[in-house]
Amino acid sequence: MSISCIIMANLPTYAQIGISAAWIVTLCRILQGLSSMGEIIGAEIYITEITKPPAQYPAVAFISVSSALGGMFALAIAALVTTKGFNWRIAFWVGAAIAVIGSIARTRLRETPEFVDMKRRKKLEAEKAYLNENARIAEKCKVQNLIKKEKVNKKTILSFFLIYCGWPLSFYLAYMYFTPLLKEKYHYSSEDIIFHNFILSIILFVCVLLLSLLSYRIHPLKITRLRGYIFIFLAILFPFLINITTHPLQIFAIQATLLITSLEVTPSEAALFKHFPTLKRFTITSFLYALTRALMYVITSLGLVYLTEAFGHYGLWILMMPISIGFLYGVNHFIRLEKVSGNFFVRCKSDKI
Repeated sequence: MSISCIIMANLPTYAQIGISAAWIVTLCRILQGLSSMGEIIGAEIYITEITKPPAQYPAVAFISVSSALGGMFALAIAALVTTKGFNWRIAFWVGAAIAVIGSIARTRLRETPEFVDMKRRKKLEAEKAYLNENARIAEKCKVQNLIKKEKVNKKTILSFFLIYCGWPLSFYLAYMYFTPLLKEKYHYSSEDIIFHNFILSIILFVCVLLLSLLSYRIHPLKITRLRGYIFIFLAILFPFLINITTHPLQIFAIQATLLITSLEVTPSEAALFKHFPTLKRFTITSFLYALTRALMYVITSLGLVYLTEAFGHYGLWILMMPISIGFLYGVNHFIRLEKVSGNFFVRCKSDKI
């Protein structure tokens, strides 16, 4: 992340090196995407393993709060660049500095007790097998082989995948889908669109912050399930609402409502991670996270273009309805797992139903 920011901060302009500038920027953005993916999931799992419910839920969710804050600042800088002539390269120098600080901080962190305990137990199993003079079993008891033997429920994998498919759709609808309409019908300039999205990012930040705080008192999966039900109801009305809009403020209200009720996992991240085996947790969840982003951003950005060309705004139903249903299926699956584990009814540190 730091290296890509430094390269972009010092990159020659298109006028100086031609198309190479565009290719280098694209490569750096790919590296930034890969870096942020690993950092977000890794940080969320780390906090999950060193905390316990109910404080665990807002603690993990505050990573999403930080992410929303970063997005808000990015749009603020974009607005300054396009309206006030702010030097955009300064932003990348700041990003590089933050990445360096984050790298140093990571090297100072200890492994979580849960992870250390799991490795210790695996080592004891290997030593026990060795003492029994069974070399073949001892070899199989090594951590690498035992990781492969840890079982992961297929429904849990599917549910995690379906839940994480929700945000790319919500993000595209809230920030991208209305851009052509605002430009063509209401004559918004690119600067107007950036500022418009900046205001939306403030709403998202406040919403994520409040939901994170609320998760200390209400189980986060209850919050996520309620948002899913509201979203699917709005999905039915969505095409009709767009067709009757006559003012950009009405468009803004629809976008803000989409963000507030979005198919977003926050603040339920911790309630999902802990149902994966400790030694496979990061590998599986980060892969599924990356897979949902890669698939859904392509499907939404390209698929909706053709669907709306063929069916108008009603073509949104073809994506919104199955993704909403899949999202709710996944949430209800994890609710069942939480009930079995006894965590679903924990409301505060000393209060269990």
